[in-house]
Formats: sequence, structure tokens, C-alpha cells
Amino acid sequence: MYIGNIDKVKKEKVDMEGVEKTWIQWLITDKQGAERYAMRLFTMEPGGVIPRHEHPWEHEIFILEGNGIVGCCQDEMEVKPGDFIYIEPNVPHWYKNNGKNEFKFLCIIPYLKE
Repeated sequence: MYIGNIDKVKKEKVDMEGVEKTWIQWLITDKQGAERYAMRLFTMEPGGVIPRHEHPWEHEIFILEGNGIVGCCQDEMEVKPGDFIYIEPNVPHWYKNNGKNEFKFLCIIPYLKE
């Protein structure tokens, strides 16, 4: 078993083209022994953006704080704390914080084994 605390996890700026005002914390990874999934916390400042992108893995997302926009394919949906989202592999998606407060969400992704 592994128990951690968010205050001890390094907060890093998301390094992806077009990303603005967005931070990531890797909460649970293979470093803690997780073999199948990684749990990440994203914090988007007001005006933060993760632009449209896609990749060959699924996402499980849970909204913790703030309000934001999650886009998928041609649609955009407003989300709030308590909402959860499943994004299929290879589907275009994006995120925006259009509010006045931080927008925080957990995002769980699988490790792809070859």
C-alpha cells in the first residue's frame, strides 16, 4: 500500500504545445508500484487551456473543483465538481477553464504495455 499527500507532490507546468496556465501532479505512478494506471491531478488557472489533441489511450476524469469546459469531437460540455467523464482512445478532446477560480480534475490513464 502507498499513501501520499498532495502537498508533497511536485507541481509541474504541462509541457505540450498550446497549453496555457495548466499544471500537473503525478499522484500515483509506476514509481509507487502501480502497474496498470497512473493518477494525475490537473490544475488549470483561470484562462487555462489544454488544446485539442488525441492519443491511443482512454481517460477517466473526475472534476474536483471549479467549473470548466471539456470538448470532445465536435461538442463542448460545461462540467462542475462531482462530474465524471470517460474519453475513449483516439478521440479528439480538449479542456478550458472559463471561470474565475482554479479548475481541478483527476485524470487516470492506463500504461500501455507492448
